Amino acid sequence: MAKNTLLLGLLAITCTLAIASDPGSLQDFCVADTNSSTRVNGLACLDPNSVQANHFYFSGLHLTADTSNPLGSRVTLVSVTQVPGLNTLGISMARIDYAASGVNPPHLHPRATEIFTVLEGTLFVGFVTSNPENRLITKVLYKGDVFVFPVGLPHFQKNVGNVSAVAIAALSSQNPGVITIANAVFGSNPSITDDVLAKAFQIDKTVIDQLLANF
Repeated sequence: MAKNTLLLGLLAITCTLAIASDPGSLQDFCVADTNSSTRVNGLACLDPNSVQANHFYFSGLHLTADTSNPLGSRVTLVSVTQVPGLNTLGISMARIDYAASGVNPPHLHPRATEIFTVLEGTLFVGFVTSNPENRLITKVLYKGDVFVFPVGLPHFQKNVGNVSAVAIAALSSQNPGVITIANAVFGSNPSITDDVLAKAFQIDKTVIDQLLANF
């Protein structure tokens, strides 16, 4: 009986190890082949012999982005789309520019935690926890301050200074994705019906129709 128990225990450990996934890449790099039609969880790899330094390179984060839009903010993303060498490496970054009073509206990243650093200016930032608490956690950040937005939670930033502001964000995915809450709810294609939204927000359909028209 003892031998059988030991055998079953060893078998369980062996099976667990056999189905465990790899913690990271199985090669030095897997530069994205953007012309490949192969469908994988990520992008297919270029032949390593054709890889060049420019596959790992991006230039432009020193440039101030145009913030003359209704939100007063602009995100410059550096993900696998801009840098094919990020494929399978699980990281990306972004520069965010804010005009005075500019807002990066409530949004979430379905695949990434974000670590956020203020380079210039003063920003009011926050995120909302999941149901049922929906607790709002906020902080005013100054130059050099760092804040973390956990993966999948809605978050935002607002420039509360009198001058423009700049921040850098690092994200734990080569393709973090972004879901802007207002765009997703009021700008989906096709639209969510106004009766569903009116019920969800507990407001009149005429208000919903006005919001839908804006998007």
